[in-house]
Amino acid sequence: MSGIEAARRIVVKVGSALLVGKDGAADGPWLRAFAADAARLRARGQQVLVVSSGAVALGRRRLGLSKRALSLPEKQASAAAGQSALMRAWEEAFEPHGAACAQVLLTRDDTETRRRWLNARATVETLLGLGVIPVVNENDTVVTEEIRYGDNDRLAARVAQMIGADVLVLLSDVDGLYTGDPRHDPAAKHLPRITRLTPEIDAMAGGANASAGVGTGGMATKLAAARIASAAGCATVITLGHRPAPLQAVEQGERATIIEPSTTPAAAYKAWIAGSLAPAGALVVDAGAGAAVRRGKSLLAAGVRRVEGRFDKGEAVVIRDEAGAEIARGIVRYQSDHAEQICGLKSAAIEPALGYTSGPLVHADDLALAAHGSPA
Repeated sequence: MSGIEAARRIVVKVGSALLVGKDGAADGPWLRAFAADAARLRARGQQVLVVSSGAVALGRRRLGLSKRALSLPEKQASAAAGQSALMRAWEEAFEPHGAACAQVLLTRDDTETRRRWLNARATVETLLGLGVIPVVNENDTVVTEEIRYGDNDRLAARVAQMIGADVLVLLSDVDGLYTGDPRHDPAAKHLPRITRLTPEIDAMAGGANASAGVGTGGMATKLAAARIASAAGCATVITLGHRPAPLQAVEQGERATIIEPSTTPAAAYKAWIAGSLAPAGALVVDAGAGAAVRRGKSLLAAGVRRVEGRFDKGEAVVIRDEAGAEIARGIVRYQSDHAEQICGLKSAAIEPALGYTSGPLVHADDLALAAHGSPA
């Protein structure tokens, strides 16, 4: 089993080599076939997000730039010219299936700075909830070499981590990982399933066929992405993209490499909140709010007695009772001065007080319960 069949959320990374034809234009037939494949998953209730390359390749054709190495300003100009063409190609592919697309452009800061990560996640969650297919790409028009992801495999893994995806599918020009370069090593064996990424597995990628996308610039980046996904509780599927229905092919048993997750998405996220974030402040709550949080409920402003410390939206805070025992840790949705203003207020009174609302102070999804109450 590939995991695609039972996945609630699936992130699919599509590279330029699949999306852009030899003439430099979008490959309409492939896109239409892939859209039908993805629409099949949506029809059975699964959510699909696409991480798509191709803006620079399409844009350089529009701008008449020859096929040579581009300078950074030329890449940015090409991305600006090509992004609308890329989105039009996706929209035309999905339109016959009644599926709307939405463009989401990210930089590395959007998945690594907590406040921006929280905003980006909220946008993507809303789109998925509305039945829209987000089409994500790196914002190459503004990003610099120092702050870019470097490849869309890594971007796709970060997006999968951000939205708690169950499966990350990396469509490649090969059908998975081999023990060696199959062009030169007749004894090279395909690896259908990997339970744990080890240095030995990494060495197989480094010695594989770079020209076919399985070298250090191809398969190595895919394994780096799989490592990010695995730690986030997301399985990774590496498979051949050059076929009309690559997702269905994997479900039907066609060759692919499946890299198992090391945990579940929920457990990975909760562990990250509990152990990896330094709290910037604290929210002291009454007995009723504390009991609700212990039952897995969101922390509402009405149950907060006071705010301690200075923090921004998206930072980690400790939630503790009035006796000083830690109840949980979580990612707060308001900055500290706004949190102070709404302490004790009912939810309906937040927007009149602040001029906006971001829902509960800490959402249940962003809470990690303490193993036991302990003095702060």
